[in-house]
Amino acid sequence: MGCRDPSDIGVSSEKLKARVEQLELAIEALEVDEAERLAAAPVVADAVEASRARPARRPLPNHLPRESVIHPGPCACPSCGGTLRRVGEDVTETLDYVPGRFKVVRHVREAFACRACEGMVQAPAPHHAITRGRAGAGLLAHIAVAKFDDHLPLYRQAEIYARDGVDLATSTLSGWVGATAAALSPLIDLLRQDVLADSDVLYGDDTPVPVLAPGLGQTKTGRLWVYVRHERPHGGVRPPAAVFLASPDRRGERPLTHLAGFRGVLHADGYAGFNRLYEGGRTGGALIEAACWAHTRRKFFDVHAKSDSAIAGEALERIGALYAIEREIAGQPPDERQRRRQDRSRPLADALRTWAETILPQLSGPSDLAKAF
Repeated sequence: MGCRDPSDIGVSSEKLKARVEQLELAIEALEVDEAERLAAAPVVADAVEASRARPARRPLPNHLPRESVIHPGPCACPSCGGTLRRVGEDVTETLDYVPGRFKVVRHVREAFACRACEGMVQAPAPHHAITRGRAGAGLLAHIAVAKFDDHLPLYRQAEIYARDGVDLATSTLSGWVGATAAALSPLIDLLRQDVLADSDVLYGDDTPVPVLAPGLGQTKTGRLWVYVRHERPHGGVRPPAAVFLASPDRRGERPLTHLAGFRGVLHADGYAGFNRLYEGGRTGGALIEAACWAHTRRKFFDVHAKSDSAIAGEALERIGALYAIEREIAGQPPDERQRRRQDRSRPLADALRTWAETILPQLSGPSDLAKAF
């Protein structure tokens, strides 16, 4: 190899040098074009900004308290020195924020002595949300909302409170959260009874949540089950309500236990753990299944997006026709919606079932499309 002509091995140095020079010229031309584009960009942006209609500024909420700051005008006319008289005012409002603050509430119980019998009389100790606790109900509510609704961990809350000079250990906050849950348990029991036992129609679903595994320093997957009563769309008068129940797993016995006292219609997805609720051997009788079209449609949508399947596309069109009817009858009285569904939706649903029974035997069992059916 060492005796061979370099020109036989690869590109000669002369040709390589020429190519490098050409690349340098091309890069320089690109840099010039980019500089010209950037120089023109502000002008274009200004033109676009000038032509773009600015959205109307919404007024600040009326329920917020107002604080007026008076900016006094001059005492005399700046032009001639004449006397001025007030003819009006202009008001500009800005939205400001006052950070939350701690306060200490002193419960003073006066003690009295009877001159006749020398007995002592004193008002009873006030009730606290946590027995012998030092946290007020407002603080406990704030901690719980920040943790569960704003997803602010307790250690971060402790850091925020420390900036205000209030040192609260994370373990203390954790204990308060547990005590708050215990104090609210009677209310939860009443809500659970009202929603799960006294309703005729429920919506159910579950979602995975990471849960700390004690002693392992790791997380495992738990489940949060939600059951919702929402009767107003079909003429009910009771207010909407929801119950959340936690479990360490997704076993089918969980919904069986949760809904042991429920009788009626359950709207849910196709999770197999719900199937035993619809069986005749269930204590208290089988529930009426109201399957979810959204979950059914999602499976066909995923197949169509992945493979552009014509069969999945037809399924989406058929389901879409049912959705279109629902959009038309939204807001109509319950009896009218039922009539329209029987007249228009039922034939479409029956045709969809017949079509599916014809297509399914032609598909490979393990395929995603077959599973969608």
